[in-house]
Amino acid sequence: MSTAVLSPKTLVDHAGKYLTFVLGREYYGLPVLKVREIIRLCEITPVPQMPDYVKGVVNLRGKIIPVTDLRLKFRLAKAEDTERTCIVVVQIKALEGPPTVIGLIVDAVEEVANLTAADIEPTPDFAGSVETGYILGMAKVKGTVKTLLDIDKVVGSAG
Repeated sequence: MSTAVLSPKTLVDHAGKYLTFVLGREYYGLPVLKVREIIRLCEITPVPQMPDYVKGVVNLRGKIIPVTDLRLKFRLAKAEDTERTCIVVVQIKALEGPPTVIGLIVDAVEEVANLTAADIEPTPDFAGSVETGYILGMAKVKGTVKTLLDIDKVVGSAG
């Protein structure tokens, strides 16, 4: 069994500002530099033959962007939308070509947290049975643990 070990340099590399958000009772963060904007949940146009977590597309000031429900992507229980449900618009690295913009439906946005290397722990070892390559680390923020996401890998990974 291998354990996930982040060197002090890696922890420093991951330090910085993170947008924190909620999915159910789970807390997450993603690097704020990946975030383009946060918009209210709006009408989403479905696209046929998409996986269930791809809700469709929205017209964002004349640009059509795909929208993914992170709750479904992470296989969490479906929840009713609330006034806090929103779309976090992020820019990700495309497999080919220029970066692309995608919307992520989240239950609620919390805050922008400035995390130091001391706030971030390596991803725990789940005994090799679970893929954790999309997790940058685990952050301790105000008494809660937040999973820090590598959003390029989350969105780019299959199902």
